Amino acid sequence: MMRELRTRDDMAMLLLDWIRPLKEHYSRGGAQLIIGNTSAHYGEGSIRMEGYSRVLWGLGPLFAGDNEGLPKEQRQEIEAWQELTRRGLIHGTDPAHEEYWQDVWDFDQKMVEMAAVVNALLLAPHVFWDPLMDRQRENVYCWLNQINSHKVHANNWRFFRVLVNVLFLKLGLPHSEACRKDDLEVVERCYEGEGWYFDGHPGQKDYYIPFAMHYYGLIYAEQMKEREPEYCGRLRERAAQFYPDFIHWFDREGREVPYGRSLTYRFAHSAAFAAMAFAGADVPMGELKALILGNLRYWGSQPIFDKGGILTIGYQYPNLIMSERYNGPGSPYWSFKTFLVLALSGEHPFWKSPEEKPVLNRKRLLGHPNMIAVHEESGHTLLYPTGQKSGNFGNTEAKYQKFVYSNRFGFSISRGTELEDGAFDNTLAGTEAGDNFWRMRREAEQFEVTENCTRTLYGLMPGVRVESLVIPLDKGHVRVHFVRTTKRIELADGGFAIPAEDGLRRMEPSMTEQTGERACCSFPWGNAGAVCLSGNGRARLVTPFPNTNLMYGITLIPTICYELEPGEHCIADYFYGDGMEREGEELPAADLSDGFIRIRHGERVLELEGKRWL
Repeated sequence: MMRELRTRDDMAMLLLDWIRPLKEHYSRGGAQLIIGNTSAHYGEGSIRMEGYSRVLWGLGPLFAGDNEGLPKEQRQEIEAWQELTRRGLIHGTDPAHEEYWQDVWDFDQKMVEMAAVVNALLLAPHVFWDPLMDRQRENVYCWLNQINSHKVHANNWRFFRVLVNVLFLKLGLPHSEACRKDDLEVVERCYEGEGWYFDGHPGQKDYYIPFAMHYYGLIYAEQMKEREPEYCGRLRERAAQFYPDFIHWFDREGREVPYGRSLTYRFAHSAAFAAMAFAGADVPMGELKALILGNLRYWGSQPIFDKGGILTIGYQYPNLIMSERYNGPGSPYWSFKTFLVLALSGEHPFWKSPEEKPVLNRKRLLGHPNMIAVHEESGHTLLYPTGQKSGNFGNTEAKYQKFVYSNRFGFSISRGTELEDGAFDNTLAGTEAGDNFWRMRREAEQFEVTENCTRTLYGLMPGVRVESLVIPLDKGHVRVHFVRTTKRIELADGGFAIPAEDGLRRMEPSMTEQTGERACCSFPWGNAGAVCLSGNGRARLVTPFPNTNLMYGITLIPTICYELEPGEHCIADYFYGDGMEREGEELPAADLSDGFIRIRHGERVLELEGKRWL
């Protein structure tokens, strides 16, 4: 059961609750954490080291803070954790020990894990440095210093080497000033302005911006504020500029929209808020507190731990299908980065401020990530992106290229190429007629985002190009697709994937509707629907494979299907989800004549330019 979460002591107790099941899985020397049998591309040695290091994202701040207000039993437990993890650091960096973490090479995963080790050393030297003998200190230094002799990716990874050299500076040890300056220059080239970075590629905007670029930057700002006050001030200012945009990826309860890669890190999505509090960015402390604690309360109520209490790979439930090639059994403990606020004393303004839910715009254009954020009256939060750079990740199209992402419905990932196992929610999928080999777009050829719509030109398959407009409304959204095809094709315009059960409550046939132009589900736990507004669409409720959705094991996808002959076509569909329709509520109407798109919904009329690029 999730404990009450209000104070620093509450949060410290929560961390202890969540790490207690791990203790029996440490190796004899303490340098390895062995909690699963799944693999990652970097091999078993680094997997075990990763398990050790990522728990430090929580333990480092815990050891740094004042724990005297905790019960005696928990204080003793913390002392035991200090002894265990210190022993692990000593043995992991000792080349003569059987649990040595091995030497580092170019682009080594162990560079990633150095960041957690270094942060723990910076925050709690009384645990991880002061008690060490000279030879042990030399081993720690030599193992970490390897990063200065090897190649590091030109993205958020540069911060790992920066932080290593910050540690050396703070401890009065030899460091590489050349590496530190070069790495910070790379980071600066990733800065776009108005608080936004990109992570290695200008078109890639996901949670790595807050929980990597800003997070490490703010740790740097706090550790180096006396040596580099001007630059550290800029880092804090950038975080404050970023905050008003980033909060629109969350609802007022602190629940984020799942979007992009590495979603198994879960409550790391609120880690940037923790770093803002830690570094003293000019952001309302009460709002930071509400967002962080709200996010932790939400995740603490989800089935994300296995029966033994181990944090699993997955999102709202264990699910390997959505994992990345760099997700090992210990990877999800990256989420512990949010516990950085434990380094703040119980008297800090963060803990003394009352929780204050942020004020969110009904609709907000987010220019740098090329998306529209919408907060519907019900609390449903949606992101409408376009022009995203996907990269080479697992199920990359599903993670970046769908028309909309939702904190109520999540998104689905493919398990095959037929319509059902493709799980094509919130996207346009296509196949050659009769082939049953379905696919969605990979990336945009051209794109535009305004306050009223996203517009994207893309190739759906060889011989088929599409220009899609997605138009958010007060509830739901309209999609208009201009299609040019050289062959007979079938299209499926999929809506929100709604859960087909709620606990032991299953859907009943009377709760669904499939007419010629409309497919909808009206369940006690929510609703979703799709309506054809223009074209010869045929409504259908698609039943995808189980466990394709990140949030729900069994779902239905309201979908509008088309059969198109070679030539040019224009179709329009309406999709909604979450709130129940009011009786007699007027559906949107789409007028696609004379080169313009006119969407009428209630008293509102929205006029947009029609086909532009196709």
